[in-house]
Amino acid sequence: MSRIGNKPITVPEGVEVSLNEQKITVKGPKGTLEREIHENITVKLENGVITVTRPNDEKENRSLHGLTRTLINNMIQGVSQEYTKQLEINGVGYRAAKQGKTLVLNLGYSHTVNIDEPNGITFEVPNPNTIIVKGIDKELVGQTAAEVRSKRPPEVYRGKGIKYADEHIRRKEGKTGK
Repeated sequence: MSRIGNKPITVPEGVEVSLNEQKITVKGPKGTLEREIHENITVKLENGVITVTRPNDEKENRSLHGLTRTLINNMIQGVSQEYTKQLEINGVGYRAAKQGKTLVLNLGYSHTVNIDEPNGITFEVPNPNTIIVKGIDKELVGQTAAEVRSKRPPEVYRGKGIKYADEHIRRKEGKTGK
């Protein structure tokens, strides 16, 4: 019995959902998203409400049931309001800047790190120590933020590096901490 998979999804105003065979397309004010649906999962759209069903209780179908419902819900939320991830840069001389569609990072290396915006993603740099990743695809926003963070992950002794705004870094004492 899937609690998440059985929940119906209501389509808000301004969002269009179209189903054809095993593909769902969601159009909204922020953009358009498409996704293939697994052949074992059935998606129905009736009166602005989307329901997701599975044929039987096999393990694969049970796991796909809730996953498919969540992915469709994320698509609907993404086209109506963008997803954002905020990153913070800590460290002396560490900073970020945006030049056109390129994010330029000074992270203590002998060179600058340049990251181009993927399709559907925009970077915002309100100040030199903050990066905001925005987009309508939740998966792509999270992946892009993780790739930016991986350029200099936070270290545990001084806390220098790039971290998520809501992330807490567990600090360690140095050698003198005995």
